[in-house]
Amino acid sequence: MSAQLLLVDDEPGLREAVKDYLQESGFSVQVASNAREGWDWMQQNTPDLVISDIMMPQVDGYQFLKQLREDPRFQALPVIFLTAKGMTGDRIQGYQAGVDAYLPKPFDPDELVAIVENLLVRRSAKPQAKGEEGETPDIAELASQIAQIKALLTQRNAIAQSPTPFKIDLTPREQSVLNLVAEGLMNKEIARRLETSVRNVEKYVSRLFSKTGTNSRTELVRFALEHGLAK
Repeated sequence: MSAQLLLVDDEPGLREAVKDYLQESGFSVQVASNAREGWDWMQQNTPDLVISDIMMPQVDGYQFLKQLREDPRFQALPVIFLTAKGMTGDRIQGYQAGVDAYLPKPFDPDELVAIVENLLVRRSAKPQAKGEEGETPDIAELASQIAQIKALLTQRNAIAQSPTPFKIDLTPREQSVLNLVAEGLMNKEIARRLETSVRNVEKYVSRLFSKTGTNSRTELVRFALEHGLAK
């Protein structure tokens, strides 16, 4: 699957031109005309990277970035600023706010693609944190997924359910693990609840990913809620 990018810019012409170029470069692109629209979309979706203008009405890029960095789900999310402001002081303010890259307008779209690819490669190559009982996901990433799951659970009653698109047979233990993942519990908490090892829980979670065609705990819980698999 191609990386999912969120592009936030209040200039329609530039927004569509950048979107088209990024899509031609193989990315999936969601656009938003302002930070609030982008934030609303992110309550249901997690992009792999955000590209945002700075000079926007109501909520500017710096405020948007601050909002992202204060939310555990998005603390490690790569963010690129696009802006007409190219002064050194403005760039310093962006980096101090936690931006990963800063590209003053006008810019070469090939440079933007190169920056996006570089940030995505760096993110995917992040070393994993080693736990007491084997490899466990990066702590910041796991915390982000747990926060996203808890946000999903607050909207549980509003999620429309539909049959699964393919047959899924879960063992009783897989069902138990899925139910606890859907409660927002981490592997150590699940292991304690089921009186098993963290390594066994990790194996069950991996099997659940395989059986449901998902790639993260957040995707797994969303899939389970949408198809009535979590009990």
